[in-house]
Amino acid sequence: MSLFSSFIPIFLCLFCLIVCSHAISNSFSVELIHRDSYKSPLYNPTQTEFQKTINALHRSTNRVNYINKRISFTQNKLESFLTYDDGEYLMSYFVGTPPFKVYGILDSGSNLIWIQCKPCNICYNQTSPIFNPSKSSSYQKISCSSSRCKSREEDISCSKDKDSCEYTLDYGRGAKTQGDLILETITLQSTSGSTVSFPNIVIGCGHTNNLSYTGKSSGVVGLAIGSTSLIKQLGSSINERFSYCLIDYRNANQSSKLNFGDAAIVYRSDVVSTPIVKMIGNNQTDYYYLHLKAVSVGSKRITYSGFKLKGINASTHNIQLDSGTTVTYVPRHFYHRLESAVKKKVKLVRFHDDSGSFNLCYNTTSKQPTTKQSNFPVIIAHFSGGDVKLDPKGYFLSLYEGIECFSFFPIKSDLGIMGNTLQVNYLVGYDLKNNIVSFKPTDCSKY
Repeated sequence: MSLFSSFIPIFLCLFCLIVCSHAISNSFSVELIHRDSYKSPLYNPTQTEFQKTINALHRSTNRVNYINKRISFTQNKLESFLTYDDGEYLMSYFVGTPPFKVYGILDSGSNLIWIQCKPCNICYNQTSPIFNPSKSSSYQKISCSSSRCKSREEDISCSKDKDSCEYTLDYGRGAKTQGDLILETITLQSTSGSTVSFPNIVIGCGHTNNLSYTGKSSGVVGLAIGSTSLIKQLGSSINERFSYCLIDYRNANQSSKLNFGDAAIVYRSDVVSTPIVKMIGNNQTDYYYLHLKAVSVGSKRITYSGFKLKGINASTHNIQLDSGTTVTYVPRHFYHRLESAVKKKVKLVRFHDDSGSFNLCYNTTSKQPTTKQSNFPVIIAHFSGGDVKLDPKGYFLSLYEGIECFSFFPIKSDLGIMGNTLQVNYLVGYDLKNNIVSFKPTDCSKY
């Protein structure tokens, strides 16, 4: 056997490793954990289903209040969307070398990835161990002279000793996270069992986390459009694509999926794609807005119109697509027309919610539907580009056994927010290269 021929098997193995490595990094999926799942560090086994629903509603209210503040916030200082106990879905991932496991709340309304870090000046109570950057060989501080330290997205500045770059995320009312802006290796565990690592990812390493945290996650994973978000930092390695398939919250112990790269492509004939609206002004450039023309309840079509603020180029038909808000908020004048149309279609006995949390509830045991007929009307969202038939499990939430409540709510500011329950049982794909969001009807429990 010649020397050349003896190298052929070695060459083929190396070639396979390179190709396979690229394929994995370009196409993979990770597990998404609902905060009420037993797998979650936020899991509270003593909570009843009623308490879980009410708590989710309260978190949504907190979140939308912060969003409203932000759209009227005109200075460069960042005030994040995410309140410190917000968020419905988490993902586990690894930071540093050797890999150190952390849990991050997923947030499509935030850019920066941040975690708690030792040494702590102030740290909230975290169930899992806190990351110690001094024990990681891949940890790098970002210098003040670096272009990353001059980003306008975050409240970033040099440390007092001019030694390193620092960040501050202000959540209002004295709550904030503050620390070093660093470069680290992030490793993701694929649902196939393989791992994929990404070096030199910008992370906020929080040493002062003055957050009265009711949860125990390690921090936040930002999925917005800004340059420090996970999606933008992974960039060409995932072709700036991600998607998720959210399981009905009633099945919280089942895991949803977050897909990247080629695994995130949403295709086939029943896919509806709609453009991402580019916003200008009032800190809105990094978030996901869609053009919603109308909503139909049965045959009744209701034209949608939302907010219009000075300094923002938004059409009044824009609605924000948000993974961190549970329920959906629409302008008051639109909500009343929508609620009226639903009332006319539903033939169940009304139920009064004594907690005052929901406006419209029904007793589903008062009339059993036939095999071909649902208790609730068909609701369709008419976007630019196509129509999305919403899942009834998304627009009616379970308050008690046999009691279902309408998950749309009026909002004073007229800012529309499409929450994650309306996205249930859809594969929702984000293609940031082509600036589109796609919806594909999918049984996410089997996806």
